[in-house]
Amino acid sequence: MKIEFQSIGLIHSPHKDLVGMPIQPTGAKGLKGHVEIYQEFEKGIKDLDGFSHIILLYYFHKSQGFNLSVTPFLDNTPRGLFSTRAPRRPNPIGLSIVHLTDVHKNILYIEDVDILDQTPLIDIKPYVPQFDHRPGSVAGWLQNCMERSIHQISDNRFIEP
Repeated sequence: MKIEFQSIGLIHSPHKDLVGMPIQPTGAKGLKGHVEIYQEFEKGIKDLDGFSHIILLYYFHKSQGFNLSVTPFLDNTPRGLFSTRAPRRPNPIGLSIVHLTDVHKNILYIEDVDILDQTPLIDIKPYVPQFDHRPGSVAGWLQNCMERSIHQISDNRFIEP
């Protein structure tokens, strides 16, 4: 089955290169960016300014190909792709929860940005703590290395030669 998406906007960030970026929003604390929502979708962001955080779903537009076994940034052990957040995927869709600081017309001002500049935006969802936070949840193999995500930056391991 073929699935097609339309970009609803463009994410602007200080990250111009895939190498050296934070790998998660936790490692991008305070880094600012903005999301330009295309004019035809501007009415859809009405009332978003009441939320402190939003979930951005985006297209990993620089990603090509994938492997079902990868060595993730936070580990030296090869892992199954779907137990990681590696960007090279069969459907290269990224997800980041960012701090929404302001909304002005069709521009969303955000912080904690771990996304490559000029990334196409697929969708926005409001972050709702009562819906999205799961007390008692565990993170599998990541449980022992999550603290490293604050300082870990990307390298070239997921860039196709």
